[in-house]
Amino acid sequence: MGIALAIHGGAGTILKSQMTAALESEYRGGIEAALKSGWGILENGGGSLDAVEAAVCSLEDFPLFNAGRGAVFTHEGKVELDAAIMDGHALTAGAVTFVKNIKNPVKLARLIMENTEHILLAGEGANQFAEQMGVKTEPDEYFFTEHRWLQLQEGMADGRIQLDHAAEAEPRPVGSVPASSTAKPIGTVGAVACDQHGHLAAATSTGGMTNKKFGRVGDTAIIGSGTYADEICAVSCTGHGEYFMLAATAYDVAARMKYKGLSLIDAAQEAIDHLTKINGEGGLIAVDKNGNVILPFNSAGMYRGFIVANGEIKTEIFRD
Repeated sequence: MGIALAIHGGAGTILKSQMTAALESEYRGGIEAALKSGWGILENGGGSLDAVEAAVCSLEDFPLFNAGRGAVFTHEGKVELDAAIMDGHALTAGAVTFVKNIKNPVKLARLIMENTEHILLAGEGANQFAEQMGVKTEPDEYFFTEHRWLQLQEGMADGRIQLDHAAEAEPRPVGSVPASSTAKPIGTVGAVACDQHGHLAAATSTGGMTNKKFGRVGDTAIIGSGTYADEICAVSCTGHGEYFMLAATAYDVAARMKYKGLSLIDAAQEAIDHLTKINGEGGLIAVDKNGNVILPFNSAGMYRGFIVANGEIKTEIFRD
C-alpha cells in the first residue's frame, strides 16, 4: 500500500505541433501546482478526500483549464459550473450543476455531501445552499478570460457547440502562430487519491461546453459517469460527457475490477476501449487501494500528472 495522487486537466486533440514552448510550460506549471497542493496533504498523513479537494481547487483557480476561473461560456454568455466529489471509504458523494459565481464548485460539492441528505443540487437552489454555507463567490468579471470569450464567438459564428481546448481560441504567448482549427477539443479537471490508510477519493470539476444550450448537463456531476470512488478504486473522467454517461465509465472501471477480477490497469483500459467502441472520446485517471495509478485516454493528448510513494512528480500532455 502506498499513497498516490493523479490529476487531469482535460483531453482532446492536443498536439505538440500546436503548442508553443511558453504555453506548454504554463500548462505543466498548473498541473504541477495542483499535484503539490494535494500531495502536501497526503505526505503529512492527511486524507484522500482533502487531497483531491485541494488539487481540484488549484485547477479551478488556474485560468487555462475549463473549470472555475477558466470555465467556458454558455450560449447566453454565462459561466455555469459543475463539480462532484466522492469519498470511497464512506461511500458518500456530493455534486453540483448549473451553479454560478462559485469560486470553487468542488468545495460546494463537498458541503452537500457532508451537510445534506442529498447528492446533487442544481442551479438556483444550489446557489442558495452555497449562500447559507458561506461559500466564497466571485463576480462575473473574475470568470472572464479572453480566450474563452473568443471560443464562444467562434462557436456562435459556426453554429456549433464545442468542447474545451479549441485550438484557434487557445491562449497563446504574443508572437506565436495560431494552432490548426481542425482540433477536436475536450476539457474538465479532476483528481484521484489514495491515502496512508488505503482510503480512496475522487473529485471532478468543469465549465461544460462552449456555446451549450437548453440546460445541457454533462457527466462530471453524475456519480458513476464522470466521477466515482469506492473501496476498490477512484476514477475521474474527462471527455465528451454524453458518451461517459452512456457507458457509466467511472463506475465501469470499478465494476470490471470487482466482477471480473481485473487489475486497475486492465479495468481502466477496458473501460476506455468500450468508450472507443461507442465513438466516445476522452480519458480518465484512476487509483486503487494499493496506490497504483493509471491514466489512459483515446484522444491525441490529455493534460495529466501524478505522484506516487517515491514523491516524484510526473507531468504529461501529449500521447508520446
